[in-house]
Amino acid sequence: MPFQFFKPNEPVAITRRRLPHWEQEEVTYFVTLRAADSLPAPVLKNWLDARNTWLSQHGIDPALPDWRVRLGLCATSLRKEFRSQFTERFQELLDAGHGECVLRRAEAARIVADALLHADGAKYHMGDFVVMPNHVHLLVQLIEDTRLGEQCASWKRFTATRINRLVGRRGHFWQGESHDRIVRNAEGFLRHRAYIAENPSKAHLRDGEFLLYKGPDP
Repeated sequence: MPFQFFKPNEPVAITRRRLPHWEQEEVTYFVTLRAADSLPAPVLKNWLDARNTWLSQHGIDPALPDWRVRLGLCATSLRKEFRSQFTERFQELLDAGHGECVLRRAEAARIVADALLHADGAKYHMGDFVVMPNHVHLLVQLIEDTRLGEQCASWKRFTATRINRLVGRRGHFWQGESHDRIVRNAEGFLRHRAYIAENPSKAHLRDGEFLLYKGPDP
């Protein structure tokens, strides 16, 4: 099986810059890369303020690197409430089409797709992915010593240089940090896979405004 999931009996490293990242060797991640202008600063601030207020009201300090662990210990109803109010809302904000939406261009989307598939089978196993106008969702299984943060940085450096050249500009193309989570089980994998497949229609995109790739089955 090319895709492996969260291993509850093995160590997990939690790193943090602005976001908490769970890392475990040779597991599958659901990753979101977003363009630097995908969410205007006021929109993102309002979302973060509302999220942090909700967490604090439920006894979870959002400044702690393990706040997601604490959220995972909450009752199912609270976790569903959080997912509905914040996780799903975040994706809706991305799908609203803020920014220049450079990745709507087929040439730019192909640069991203080619980069994601470049080391497939060598450093990682690439699952499904979708290149949306201002963000990318993907499923990826790391191999051996490949680190997610380093791999995401590599993808972003490579694609930013070529996309900037394509559109005739300079500067940051991607948001500095990616959003990532370890896929917990096969059910979660299929749920993320369905989300990737349905994202273009949910965002009311037409053919040619996105690039969808289907990876191997789990």
